[in-house]
Amino acid sequence: MNTETPWEEGNVGKRIGANLRQFRVNKGISIEALAKQIGVSKLTLIKIERGEANPTLSVIWKIANGLNIPITSLLSFESDVSIARKRDGLKLISTNDVFVAEPLFRSHGLIELYRGYLQPGGEYLSEAHRPGVTEFVTVMSGQLTVEVDGDTYHLDEYDSIRFKGDRPHKYANPSSALTILHFVISYHNP
Repeated sequence: MNTETPWEEGNVGKRIGANLRQFRVNKGISIEALAKQIGVSKLTLIKIERGEANPTLSVIWKIANGLNIPITSLLSFESDVSIARKRDGLKLISTNDVFVAEPLFRSHGLIELYRGYLQPGGEYLSEAHRPGVTEFVTVMSGQLTVEVDGDTYHLDEYDSIRFKGDRPHKYANPSSALTILHFVISYHNP
């Protein structure tokens, strides 16, 4: 029986760093070139590759987009059976600490699954993902407003929305309670 938790705190930074280095080298991209392309300092990327930094959600998205890979590829681990338990999940936290995304499993094919938590009154502005990304979001608890291309959509519990994620978009929790979300991120060729 495998009792090892792949998301253990000490292993996460090392896993992200090792995978970042592997993808970067395999694609023939220097640290300097990647830093310039994604707008993250060379020093930060070096620290991430060494497992000495805990990158924010925004930085992880920038790296994944820059390497043209699903975000969960940076967090990969292999197993025939996986259970995504809330208490054991990796937590990717926004810079302003109001949004937390938990990758549920390693990407299989062209989709990723996440749990998300948006604090009461909180807003999270997501940068545009790479071309061809579609997001599917379901409100599991609470309320959510999503702004895409200047239009705002209000969702209540169990409502879902689908939109092209290759443009900036904003999530906001208009309520005084925590909003819990389920995300499916689909990658396909544009």
